[in-house]
Amino acid sequence: MILSEDHLQNLLDQTIPRIREAANCAVVLEGSIAEGFGNTSSDIDFLLIADSDADLPTMPSLLFLDGRRVEVRTRSVRQLTEQFSAVTSVTHGHPGALSEDLLNRCQRLLRSFPLRNPDLVAKVKGLMSFEDFQDTMREWWAHHARQSIRHALALRELGQDEEAAAWTEAGLLQAVKSWAAGRGETYLEPKWLPMQLDRMGDQPLCARYRELASLDASGLGPAEYIAAGARLTAELGVAGAEPDSERVTVARAGGVTTWPTGDRVHVVRDKQDVFVLGDGAARAWRSVVFGRPLRSVLAAAEASGAPQAGPLIAQFLRFGLVKAAWKGEGPIVPAMPLAAPSGAVTPPPSTARPIVTVGGAAAGGERAIDLVPMPARRFSAAAMTLVWSNVLVENAREDLIGALDREQWSVAELSARRMLRAALRGVLSAYGVNPLPPDSEVVRRLSLLPAGAATDEIRPKARYLETLAIASAAQGGAALTALDDFVALVRHTTGAHGFPSSFDSSDGWRQTLEIGYDWLRLGAHLDADLPIDEASDLLASGGAQPHLATT
Repeated sequence: MILSEDHLQNLLDQTIPRIREAANCAVVLEGSIAEGFGNTSSDIDFLLIADSDADLPTMPSLLFLDGRRVEVRTRSVRQLTEQFSAVTSVTHGHPGALSEDLLNRCQRLLRSFPLRNPDLVAKVKGLMSFEDFQDTMREWWAHHARQSIRHALALRELGQDEEAAAWTEAGLLQAVKSWAAGRGETYLEPKWLPMQLDRMGDQPLCARYRELASLDASGLGPAEYIAAGARLTAELGVAGAEPDSERVTVARAGGVTTWPTGDRVHVVRDKQDVFVLGDGAARAWRSVVFGRPLRSVLAAAEASGAPQAGPLIAQFLRFGLVKAAWKGEGPIVPAMPLAAPSGAVTPPPSTARPIVTVGGAAAGGERAIDLVPMPARRFSAAAMTLVWSNVLVENAREDLIGALDREQWSVAELSARRMLRAALRGVLSAYGVNPLPPDSEVVRRLSLLPAGAATDEIRPKARYLETLAIASAAQGGAALTALDDFVALVRHTTGAHGFPSSFDSSDGWRQTLEIGYDWLRLGAHLDADLPIDEASDLLASGGAQPHLATT
């Protein structure tokens, strides 16, 4: 240790009076100083052990004594017994599932230095043999090393060499930690690895690791470094991560579904996040066949007209939309212990506006994989409302034309207002407003929309149209023309310029049902609110009218 036992006892004497119910506890020094590492900035880590079955707090208390920061943790014998038992039970199943926090607690105690009540300290240390624990640590680090190197090999297939080199670096560290753990060096924190290797003496594998500890230090190119790292990992005793392109396959990610609307492809993750794919990204997505080697999937993507598909599939992988797998052994799940948790990345939301059009969410470009800036359920509800608003526009226009033909001026005026408000429902829905404000408020609630060329043009025209009076054929004709122009502007803004005339013909109604059905299927999957009750009948009929006989 870098501190004398007398110094430690002095610090402990100052600590005990400040801790409640500490008088009868055993005390150990744990952590880097107990390991023989540490420096002048290292904490003094005291663990107080109560010979009881109490449920003591996990959070440490901090004291500042003689220029040192002292951390005090407490555990009861019952808690320590459960701690070691948890390690033993999981080790027999899948050592990679053990949490680093649990292993760290056990390691620190097993390698601690007793300061008070050594008999009780020996009793709790006897709950697990150090030889069994070092085997567990060896297997745990080997599991993570194997996953990291496999992930690096998958990224290499996708042309992501720099990222693959970074994961190779992580895998090598984990592999050498596994190798060192098998030789008694079980301390988890990687920052002391150089001192652990120094303590092991002149070992050829230590020298080899130091040469390849990082891409920069190795002097190799990324591809050479990945291959060399995989070889050294095997030499360090970690099997199952040998370079073999046929072993890396593409696997389905749980909770991910695909929803096309027209030509636009949406991918929904965990019923929460919606990703919209640009045309090039959609071609790459459609080329993915689960269970096939990643190299074959890439070749199929290139053949389908998705050039440079590697970066796109790598992005699908990062966002958790697909998984890489090791043939015969399931998904590759890389992690960097004692670092930020790994898992699916969530990118910043897309800034494209409007958010949703009749044909699908707005995508930022050919190769876009954009996160829609709305929860999936609200997104689908807004999209269904957008489609339904266009149906209401067609219905109100039909009523307006009929009223004008009969010179029913009051009816015409009400129909014109319905036509305007239905169009504005669509505008608000397209920009993500859901639920909608009442119809009486839609004109004023245009203030919710961001500034922009389209919305700046829509606002004043909507205010003008809301005040239109119809008391003559001339006024009625002018109102119809103005409303048709306004609807054309709204539909251009919301991607509905090709919306069919729903009530003019059987073909127009069929097209309307087809558009609505795509969105209704997504909405039903997400348990979103349907725009009208009758929509459930359209779902039940598979997109067909419910009463017509089939031919």
